[in-house]
Amino acid sequence: MNESIKNLLDGKYGNYIMPFFWQHGEEEAVLRKYMGVIHDCGIGAVCIESRPHPDFCGEKWWRDMDIILDEAKKHDMKVWILDDSHFPTGYANGALADAPEELCRQGICYESRNVKGGRKVSVNVDKFLKKKNDKFSLFELGGGAGKKRVFSPDVILSVTAVRMEDENQGQECIGKTFIDLTCRIQNGRLLWSAPEGNWKIGLCKLSRNCGAHRTYINMMNPDSCRILLDSVYELHYEHYKEEFGKAIAGFFSDEPELGNGKLYSNEKLGAEQDLPWSHLLVPELVKSLGEEWKSYMPYLWDADLDPVRTARVRYAYMDAVTKAVKSAFSEQIGDWCRSHGVEYIGHVVEDNNAHARTGSSLGHYFRGLAGQDMAGIDDIGGQVMPQGEDGPDKFMRFQTRDGEFYHYILGKLGPSLGAIDAKKQGRTMCEIFGNYGWSEGLRLERYLADHFMVNGVNRFVPHAFSAKEFPDPDCPPHFYANGHNPQYKHFKSLMGYMNRVCELINGGRHIAPIAMLYHGEAEWSGDAMLMQKPARKLLDAQMNFDILPTDVFRDMEYYHTDLETEFRVNTQTYRALVIPYAQFISKSLLTVIERLLQLEIPVIFIDELPKGFYDGSGNLDSIKDRCMAVPLEKLTDVLEQNSVSEITLMPSNNRVRYLHYRKKMDIYYFINEGTECYKGIFELPQAGAVYAYHAWDNVLETVEKTENDGKSRITVELEPFQSLILVFDEAAEKMLRRPLSIVEKIGKEAAFSGEWKRSICESTAYPDFGQEKAVQLPNLLAEEMPKFSGWVRYENRIHLKGAAKTILTISDAYEGVEVFVNGISAGVQVVPTHRFDISSLVKEGDNEIVIEVSTTLERERAAAKNRTMPEKLMQNKVLAPIGITGVVKVYEEK
Repeated sequence: MNESIKNLLDGKYGNYIMPFFWQHGEEEAVLRKYMGVIHDCGIGAVCIESRPHPDFCGEKWWRDMDIILDEAKKHDMKVWILDDSHFPTGYANGALADAPEELCRQGICYESRNVKGGRKVSVNVDKFLKKKNDKFSLFELGGGAGKKRVFSPDVILSVTAVRMEDENQGQECIGKTFIDLTCRIQNGRLLWSAPEGNWKIGLCKLSRNCGAHRTYINMMNPDSCRILLDSVYELHYEHYKEEFGKAIAGFFSDEPELGNGKLYSNEKLGAEQDLPWSHLLVPELVKSLGEEWKSYMPYLWDADLDPVRTARVRYAYMDAVTKAVKSAFSEQIGDWCRSHGVEYIGHVVEDNNAHARTGSSLGHYFRGLAGQDMAGIDDIGGQVMPQGEDGPDKFMRFQTRDGEFYHYILGKLGPSLGAIDAKKQGRTMCEIFGNYGWSEGLRLERYLADHFMVNGVNRFVPHAFSAKEFPDPDCPPHFYANGHNPQYKHFKSLMGYMNRVCELINGGRHIAPIAMLYHGEAEWSGDAMLMQKPARKLLDAQMNFDILPTDVFRDMEYYHTDLETEFRVNTQTYRALVIPYAQFISKSLLTVIERLLQLEIPVIFIDELPKGFYDGSGNLDSIKDRCMAVPLEKLTDVLEQNSVSEITLMPSNNRVRYLHYRKKMDIYYFINEGTECYKGIFELPQAGAVYAYHAWDNVLETVEKTENDGKSRITVELEPFQSLILVFDEAAEKMLRRPLSIVEKIGKEAAFSGEWKRSICESTAYPDFGQEKAVQLPNLLAEEMPKFSGWVRYENRIHLKGAAKTILTISDAYEGVEVFVNGISAGVQVVPTHRFDISSLVKEGDNEIVIEVSTTLERERAAAKNRTMPEKLMQNKVLAPIGITGVVKVYEEK
């Protein structure tokens, strides 16, 4: 038997979970208690979130950190530190409030006007310079730490006249001719005798008085980013250098941003917004666009100019911006951490495709996280939801939600980076569970955990433990909530499950036969298809893929890219390259495509070939007859014809997801994200001994298998919310149990004595149950007590023969369920069908059965008079059931 499996069965596995532990300046006893509360969940680390703390990096902060580190060492826990006092990372604990202006953020602002030639033109440039930029900002956050800083007046960057269409020359003249008019400004006015024709005058200015977070570091300026190191990282090293690399594991950056435009507006290039700027971009722009680069700046906004030049300018600008972010921010912070013996993790805003844009993100997912030691993503606030692939399109009534992005791309971004960047060592972290509201319970949390783990995520930051007095309105749910959350007692079971699965999918590599080109550069430069469109086709057909940025072909040494005899990037080998429709691609990609075609690796363009290149001249003639331009609807058919797919489902099903993971053994991990039980056959590309690892119960199970032509066919019944992990490995027969669902089918049902006795209590009163009542199952408790949240206990007796195999099933209950037989726990289940092996606990004759069900806090908070506005916005229109909503049965093997 494989050593990993043996250790899991023996209860030996690592910790892959580090929840946020929010700091508000609580008393010492509270901090010590909460560290114990977290440890008691089977969690071996915490990420200290400083955002709510009143004295970050002050005397009280160090006192609280002393206490936390002391408790961490007692419990052999690791501590990660969120790296700023306010959200998002970049506030540098307020250090930019009085820093030199050249270290603060700066943006380019633009406006234009159309003029007819053959006359004198006068433009009031001073008015443009004095124009307030507040329309570019929803509100000035500034970390909530004082007055808005007023910077020096805006200055002109460039004034450019661009030739537009006229009657004599037609559309082909648009954007071909431009004139730099900057030197024609006199006394605050532009004076110009415009030649015949139609012209557009574009005015660009540099401003520090724009964007929502003006007193944050400039992510493109290494000296500015150094302020974050000096204001936060160095101070922690000064206090705790002996613990760096020991109790202190590292630092966490939360959603660092370029910060231009309206907060969270998520605009693409071309929108009416300011754009991020640093003087350090100039050498790169000169290199890409020449000395006249300033005159090209209108192409960053105007969509009605020459598309080829627009593509070139927009790519050159974004390439310079994101490379600067990579070097100045991400790599500088990461290098500092590694040189001080700790690691650097975190994530950017990925939401609704923001990962490839400016504003609330860093412009390029892979470059933005280049310096980190793990890949990172974030799922909060109703982003991934059961059956949420197509809707709703809003969350909390106002937040836009792209279900296809969240379900088909978010979970793939992180594991792709984790696999192709050797620095990440195959590790991907996901911040998870936060801001879903009090309706989120263990059932949804199990679904979310499986969704991301089956995509390859193997580290988690659950959001969050808050020691603030209940109810803390800040982004619930909170897993303990000072004892008020009934789900806490069963939360340990979920954490154990996640740690065991992560142990299995850590230290090896996932198998992804398909490489999909990252759409970021294509979206910068022109029309582009979002990756989720082909991703949906692939994942619905069980065709796994990695997302590759063009950088893997430009910097082949760093990414360990090998195109000599195969298509390999770091640990990953691919059998096809899929390119979502892009109006323009990189010229460097042309050579790569030619090499892949020589290796007989299919290169598939979705819908049609590109029109040209965003970083050079030329055409695609050398490959256009050898590449496939495939309609999106035919993508999986073409891949199937080229033998790229790995597994086959019979019958097919578009809601079964899988992960193939390899480390000395092959593991196939399946989940069912649909609403119906899948019954059929999984055909896998290898033969040999195989068993199922039931990760929740931590036991091995037999599987029904046949072999043909070196492939295995596994007969499967996979219920919604459940997982199946198949391990190709040898195991002694005595270590394998038959699946409980089989015992349920062949066993004989035993009858309970009569009605059930039900009692209830609030979470803080557990286990002091009261209000006993005789009930029948299903029990419609939500109709009887619509405002109740807490614990529900059901008691009954049953006469059994004491058979060798006895199981208890509960068809449905909300949410966590623990069964006790004759006073001894048979374990916890959180998703239906809830099955318990009670064979070792029953006796011949009468047996006492007690079932305890924990609810969420949804109903209590929905009825509370002190509900906050965020709680109201997060509340579901239909509240979840509570208690046992199905039937309970016991089966004895005949």
